Amino acid sequence: MNIVVKTLFGLEDVLKKEIEELGYSNVNILNRAVELKGEWKDVYILNYKCRLAITVLVKIEEFRIKNEDDLYKQAKKVDWTKYFDLKKTFAVKGAVFSELFNHTQFPMLLVKDAIADVFRDKFEERPNVNVKSPQVLFDVHIAANNVVSISLNTSGAPLYQRGYRQGTGEAPLNEVLAAGLITLSGWDKKSTFIDPMCGSGTLVIEAALMAADIPAMVEREHYAFKNFTSFEPELWEEVRSSANNRPIKLDFDIIGTDSDAEVLVKARRNARSAPVGNMVSFEIQEMKNIEVSAKKGTLICNPPYGERIGDEIQELYTQMGDVFKNKLIGFDCWVISSNVEALKFLGLRPDRKMKLFNGSLECSFRKFAVYEGSKRVRNLDEIDEDDQVKEKPFAAAPAMRIVKPYVRTENKYNKPREEKGFDKPREKREYKEGNEKFESRSMNDDVAPKKYVGRPLSGKSKYPTPAQEENLDGIDKQSEHKAQSEPQRTRRESEGSSDDVKPAKYASKKVITESRQEKLERLKKGRG
Repeated sequence: MNIVVKTLFGLEDVLKKEIEELGYSNVNILNRAVELKGEWKDVYILNYKCRLAITVLVKIEEFRIKNEDDLYKQAKKVDWTKYFDLKKTFAVKGAVFSELFNHTQFPMLLVKDAIADVFRDKFEERPNVNVKSPQVLFDVHIAANNVVSISLNTSGAPLYQRGYRQGTGEAPLNEVLAAGLITLSGWDKKSTFIDPMCGSGTLVIEAALMAADIPAMVEREHYAFKNFTSFEPELWEEVRSSANNRPIKLDFDIIGTDSDAEVLVKARRNARSAPVGNMVSFEIQEMKNIEVSAKKGTLICNPPYGERIGDEIQELYTQMGDVFKNKLIGFDCWVISSNVEALKFLGLRPDRKMKLFNGSLECSFRKFAVYEGSKRVRNLDEIDEDDQVKEKPFAAAPAMRIVKPYVRTENKYNKPREEKGFDKPREKREYKEGNEKFESRSMNDDVAPKKYVGRPLSGKSKYPTPAQEENLDGIDKQSEHKAQSEPQRTRRESEGSSDDVKPAKYASKKVITESRQEKLERLKKGRG
């Protein structure tokens, strides 16, 4: 069966690597998700051991619809009774991108009605609906091309609800995002880890769970797959017992500090519940007073973002930059913030930038590799979001896509102007028209080619267009006819005679005309 594992934006590559480390292959990356094939045992493993997963879905049906009625008809063909029984509550949720529906919740109602009708037809009774906390949850996705995917949500509540959190501070960090930040940082799980603004300790606890190889869901009890008719308790216990659930002794420090004593009480309580209370240490300390004895390690910080740049935010970020430069030599310091302007006041040029989301806030996750001799950037305008920062290979997740910079190749179309010869005069060439030879002059010459001397032209150009060149003969004949008829018309009008009868005085006289060649010679002499 097809299994889809959902995650947060920007964590798709590291989720794929995590699943491959669990022994799976042929993992395909989707939008904020990955897809693979497996069995029910694999569903249990992915729910229990994946730190970067939010939901694990099992695809039930996939089909294309033409209208609203098609959705109900296709959903009613599914035997929903094999997934859960009448005693369980259910709900239908999802996302709609098709233009067939004016309301995004209407397709969910159609699928809900189809499920209820299938049970009613078979048992003359239907299960109840519980929208807030259903025991069985179905996920409906309708794409823009009207392809419908109906999946069974095997997780229930999102998997960032680990089960160890007893209390939180202000704006707590999502556990999946915290695990993602640690993975993206490339922390080796063998050196010092510090969170100088730890709050309720999410980053510190997730780092300790990784270091001890304890599953992130070790304290979670509820999963939606336990309500399915296909649930196998023995297989589930086998999966749980195969993983480590005890803390280990570390030969390095995992430290969390904060200036708020009350929130650190919650952090210690959460760590004991995790259970990694003996693996971490929490200290009441301000950022500027931090002292570290280790020569290398990783620091990850989630400071206040601040809606506007004020004196407090500017001072905080400036102070962080000073601590990085003066007290954390040899450390890789990572900062996540949605306030890009505030990040400039760190005064250090980032080695790496990544776009992530903390809830609905678009954030920048930046790395500052501090080494002996690191200097602050004096001109803060040099530190800009659009700066091109040199990307280093990602040690922790080599499967990530690294975009190579565009290199312009030389060809005949993109050479510099001087090499193309645009500024050089056109070479003189010899053309043939019938048996007549003539010489074309350069476009920079002031004198037109001999072929065009004396011929009437239109437009701003001093040379004829191809269409004008084709009509030159016609233009010359009209001019010659006009020259011949004009004297006669003038004389007739002066004598008062009609066009039909010639005056006798002009009967014996010849009309003086000139040939085309004579006219051209005359005009040529006049031009010269």
